[in-house]
Amino acid sequence: MSDPGNVRVRFAPAPTGYLHVGGARTALFNWLYARHHGGTFVLRIEDTDAARSRGEWIVGIQDTLRWLGLDWDEGPYLQGDRLDRYAAAAGRLLQSGRAYECFCTPEEVKARGDAAMKAGRPPGYDGRCRDLTDAQRAERVSEGRPRSVRFRTPDTGVSTFTDLVRGEVTVEWSTVSDFVIVRSDSSPVFFLANAVDDAEMEITHVIRGEDLLDSTHRVLALRNALGYTAPLEFGHLPLLVGADRAKLSKRHGAVALEDFRDRGYLPDALVNYLALLGWAPADGREVLTKDEVVAEFDLDRVTHSAAFFDYKKLDWLNGEYIRALPLDGLAAQIFDAATARWGDRVDPASAREVARIGQERAATITALVDMAEFLFVADEEFTPDPIDWGDALAKTERAAAVLDAVIAHLETCEWTVELTDVRPPIEALGIKPRKVMPLLYTAVEGRRSGLPLFDAIHLLGRQRSVARLTAARDRVGSDPESPAS
Repeated sequence: MSDPGNVRVRFAPAPTGYLHVGGARTALFNWLYARHHGGTFVLRIEDTDAARSRGEWIVGIQDTLRWLGLDWDEGPYLQGDRLDRYAAAAGRLLQSGRAYECFCTPEEVKARGDAAMKAGRPPGYDGRCRDLTDAQRAERVSEGRPRSVRFRTPDTGVSTFTDLVRGEVTVEWSTVSDFVIVRSDSSPVFFLANAVDDAEMEITHVIRGEDLLDSTHRVLALRNALGYTAPLEFGHLPLLVGADRAKLSKRHGAVALEDFRDRGYLPDALVNYLALLGWAPADGREVLTKDEVVAEFDLDRVTHSAAFFDYKKLDWLNGEYIRALPLDGLAAQIFDAATARWGDRVDPASAREVARIGQERAATITALVDMAEFLFVADEEFTPDPIDWGDALAKTERAAAVLDAVIAHLETCEWTVELTDVRPPIEALGIKPRKVMPLLYTAVEGRRSGLPLFDAIHLLGRQRSVARLTAARDRVGSDPESPAS
């Protein structure tokens, strides 16, 4: 381990799409390690794949990190601005004989690899261009064949390094084919770019996903061939998986951080949850502030096994953070989200009431705003969910009588939350209120559950509440097959 204060880590995403959960977890663990050790967190953008990289994703990555509260100390450095550094490094490797020009096309390499597999030999590059003479190289150049640069891996021996999470990792060099470090379009492959950048930026620890574990041997070999002697330690984080234990992907649900933001998750809750994906504090707590995670975080508590991304647990944790918010802060978030959806139909006072009565129920800000739709949607646009309505009506005995009693009560009662409690008139019919609540919820709020019903009725107002219940009563009366007829 490097001395505290000398730690330099980097987060190096490729701007080929939105920042996903796996990348965000990697960014967080690097940030936590730097902050725990009083070190430096560097942001580096790996944009050497010009065909797939886009400027808006470079901006989006930074915006998402800021939303999560992960500030960086240096950067962002763009690899696209450092192409001359990688070209110079490739030139040194060519000159020393540690790399060579390869004139094989990808199609040729694949065809030979397929043939090797059919013959029972291991696939991989067969070294066809390894020892070409000057004349043979000149001939291929004159033919106009594409030229890439391959690193010459050792023929014998092993590559070994000690991973901070997984312990000793060893591979036989005979199983690692010569690999491309510069493509035929002169763009560097990330093995080379990372080796150069990590050395020149004095990175001390590379913390990244386990899917990059095998590439570490290549990077270390390149560092050695280029004469970089400063120590560099690696820690490979466990894979993130879905409920089916397959690698987390879009089929498991939201994976882009923008999706979680748009669905109303709080950034501090998401940071808390991401920190628990492969790590845990010594006392097993699950709700921790960012400062508490920083104080306890280190790689010796990172697990080897895959981390299960549990959306239900995230919802629970986000709900805990929502309930911990000051009422005014929650109201402001509801007002902003609801205004974006319904415009000037939303007023701050109503948003605050939604926050007050819904804070104990919601898992996300979006879910809370969804619950409040009945309040802000125009009356002429209000329609109960047909599935919820049909199901509630089918399970409610004497629906017409229940609705008549509730309407009569709300038309005459004093308009307070306590007196908009409609259970007494229902009980007077000899009916248990809990059995008819789904019907009343659907009639008033449009869905079988939502904000506390009596608070919702009071907030909606006498006229609008009675009108919705009357419309529901009319709907019951028009259905000759209704159990209420």
